[in-house]
Amino acid sequence: MNWAVIIPLLIFLIVIFLVGIWSNRKLAKAEGFLSDYFLGSREFGGLVLAMTMVATYGSASSFLGGPGAAYTIGFGWVLLAMSQVATGYFVLLILGKKFAIVSRRYNAVTLVDFLKERYKSTTVVLLSAFSIIVFLFSAMAAQWVGGAYLIQSLTGINYVAALFIFTLSVLVYVTIGGFRAVVITDTVQGIVMFFGTLLLLIAVIVAGGGISNIFSDLVSINPNMITPFGHDGSLSAAYVSSYWILVGVGVVAVPQVAVRAMSYKDSKSMHRAIMIGTVVVGTIMFGMHLIGVFARPILPGIEVADQVIPLVALEVLPPWAAGLLLAAPLAAIMSTVDSLLLLVSSTVVKDLYINYVKPKATENQVKQVSMGVTALIGIVAFLLAISPPDLMIFLNLFAFGGLEAAFMWPLILGLYWKHANKTGAIASMITGIGSYIAIHFYNQAYGDLFGVHTVTVPVFLSLIVCIVFSLAFKQKAYEFPVQNIKKEA
Repeated sequence: MNWAVIIPLLIFLIVIFLVGIWSNRKLAKAEGFLSDYFLGSREFGGLVLAMTMVATYGSASSFLGGPGAAYTIGFGWVLLAMSQVATGYFVLLILGKKFAIVSRRYNAVTLVDFLKERYKSTTVVLLSAFSIIVFLFSAMAAQWVGGAYLIQSLTGINYVAALFIFTLSVLVYVTIGGFRAVVITDTVQGIVMFFGTLLLLIAVIVAGGGISNIFSDLVSINPNMITPFGHDGSLSAAYVSSYWILVGVGVVAVPQVAVRAMSYKDSKSMHRAIMIGTVVVGTIMFGMHLIGVFARPILPGIEVADQVIPLVALEVLPPWAAGLLLAAPLAAIMSTVDSLLLLVSSTVVKDLYINYVKPKATENQVKQVSMGVTALIGIVAFLLAISPPDLMIFLNLFAFGGLEAAFMWPLILGLYWKHANKTGAIASMITGIGSYIAIHFYNQAYGDLFGVHTVTVPVFLSLIVCIVFSLAFKQKAYEFPVQNIKKEA
């Protein structure tokens, strides 16, 4: 083991555990367990809100899979990845103050809580829970794999042992600390990711002999590497543009990101989070994917592209600095995993157990079930990740697309269109999920339908279906429980 690399990571993990312990003490004093465990009592400011959105959205795909794809494909993938810059802006702009206010009026702790109160439909709740559990388990398994690979590459221990260490680390602080532990550690992790990205980018440019020299080397390897169309010319304008839906505006419907828009304390915090989040996401996404491309001449011939970031960090930095810097991808993976873990747990406990199994459960029973379910889900994800998938980034993007196809229009139209009703929402979710899965298998067999990403067609189909069925089975216009929005915001 390279202890000069490992010690900074161990220090980082110790800090995370201390935050979990502190958060557990706050949790014990909180008036409402569910609100504090799953939303941190809705009291977070602009910096914390921005960083928790950045750290939740930034994942193994952003720090391992994305740069790995850029290493292989070239600047075309960097261009594609930049559609993520405005993600936080879109989420907070579209959901905005109204979502935070309405969720407080509903006493909603999860996205499914909002949908349940808005549509008054058991079918909507069950479809939502099904979508979250199915799609997020695939995303969670990908993150578990990424965390294990990173620890394995740094320590030299075998994959299963690395996976066990990663699982234990995440489970301890999420299970005992809940949402507050997640967002506070997300803030620490977001700061680490921001400065770690800048440090590694500078080191890679220096190691490559400067930007002009790196460009010359890329041209000599493959001239297509510096074009927008990818190393083999396969990145079309339509395909790259469709990513503005998948990882841009569509992220508004991803539950683990949308729930952040419930948790801030006032409109000033939201406005500050929009500015901070846009700058931080832009820096991290551009920097990490650029490092992936620039690493090609420095370390040619890497067989497993997902290992580009840890390998180039160990190559261009002294061991202690590499260990400090590699806390960034570990932070990204852990912060995404903790949010996914908590979201699936809240779906099982809040949306299924309390609503349909034991509505009169005492707070102590809810607390025990919440912590037990969180631990159990983590263990199941560990077992699923023992046989790792090959394409981590595409597994993660598959989960994103499925959630967007299911939730985008029931959420957005449910928030802003008073004629949206449960029939439209159910039809939209079934159409979105069904068409997404069908087109996914079609694309695997015959190539991308219309040359765009899988999520594009289902998103438009589900919009049309939601509007048509809501109007065809028209009900009394919905009255939102929002009065004096400006004053309250």
